[in-house]
Amino acid sequence: MCPAQRNDDGQLTARVAALLTAFSPGDDSLGISELARRSGIPKSSVHRLVGHLTAEGLLERDGTAIRLGLRLFEIGQLAVRQRGLVDAARPYLADLREATRNTVHLAVLEGTEVVYLDVLGGPDAPALPSRIGGRFPAHATGVGKALLAHAPESTVDTVLAAGLPRVGPRTITAPGLFRKQLTKIRSDGIAYEREESRAGVICAASPLLNHAGTAVAAISITGWSTRMRADRVAPAVRTAALALSRTLFARPEPLD
Repeated sequence: MCPAQRNDDGQLTARVAALLTAFSPGDDSLGISELARRSGIPKSSVHRLVGHLTAEGLLERDGTAIRLGLRLFEIGQLAVRQRGLVDAARPYLADLREATRNTVHLAVLEGTEVVYLDVLGGPDAPALPSRIGGRFPAHATGVGKALLAHAPESTVDTVLAAGLPRVGPRTITAPGLFRKQLTKIRSDGIAYEREESRAGVICAASPLLNHAGTAVAAISITGWSTRMRADRVAPAVRTAALALSRTLFARPEPLD
């Protein structure tokens, strides 16, 4: 492949990615002009790309507007289920929700954000912005801190270099204090979030660790600060995380 073709392929891939990620949570459909504005792609190119992506089922037409296609949802489900993580975690999450009547989460770290793989809403819990496939700043969440506490130092450096913007009334924004908290989380196996993501909301989280001691995911219980004692639900979260980690990363029995 010649350099010119590689450049063309790279530009096409970047444009497709920009077009698909132009959609935000809450968007049902977008017009061509809005897609062009958000993606920075000329309208004529948007028209052409939309035609190709619609033919493949990645986008769908809604009158004169465009919406994400069902094929994307199917691909997204495959990306998660290939690892078996959601299926393996669901019984543990369901037990935690039933025992506490609060919302439970399963999340992974991507860049400076957490991505929620599963969310089971609890009847006694507040309405939360978290949703399956949704993202949130890692430094302002219990699952994010649990993941960062067991992540490579370079990952933590990247998060701190990006800044620790205030999300909730008690978000930790000082790098030194944040590192100190990660050290304690690494020692205790439990991360707490107390109104760092949203006023009146607290949570307890624990990581799922592989054989190398690196967090591959984290689970949490989230509830109202006036109704839930984070320290009381923490042992249940920790126990579930340890049990799930053993299930996911069980070592084969040695042969005699």
